[in-house]
Amino acid sequence: MKKLFICTLFFISLLSKAQNYAALDKILTVLEERRGINQHLENVSVENKKFVLIKDFPDHTERSFIIIKGKDATYVEMFDDKATGQSTSNVFSGDIIRKKNIISLRADKLENKKIPIPVSKTLLLTKQKEIIYLIDINSRDRWIDEESYTKKSK
Repeated sequence: MKKLFICTLFFISLLSKAQNYAALDKILTVLEERRGINQHLENVSVENKKFVLIKDFPDHTERSFIIIKGKDATYVEMFDDKATGQSTSNVFSGDIIRKKNIISLRADKLENKKIPIPVSKTLLLTKQKEIIYLIDINSRDRWIDEESYTKKSK
């Protein structure tokens, strides 16, 4: 009798822990989806997309673009000097590798000349309110899809 009581108590505790685990797992899944970590965006195409990042500083403005065409990518940096009004740009070209929601960019050419240290970016593909973002994993910069940006402003 004593063994039956202990076995029943043990079984009930296991069952309650399983329910607690399921509830905690559900809460964590919802939180991850809100932050964009656990989104399933494998079917979202980034082919022929242009992503934009704009940073405004007191003395200059930086505009950066990532243009993806198939496995090839172009990374453009533009610097606008506020004092002189001059603009300068760097055009890098390279390739991308995509694994689920992670996109790795490696640009090893600067204006079609090989450079010794490639520019590399690791980006997380996220989607919030029908807007596609790329979040730089290292700097937390948010690159917005140009189509989403221009569609919003119209």
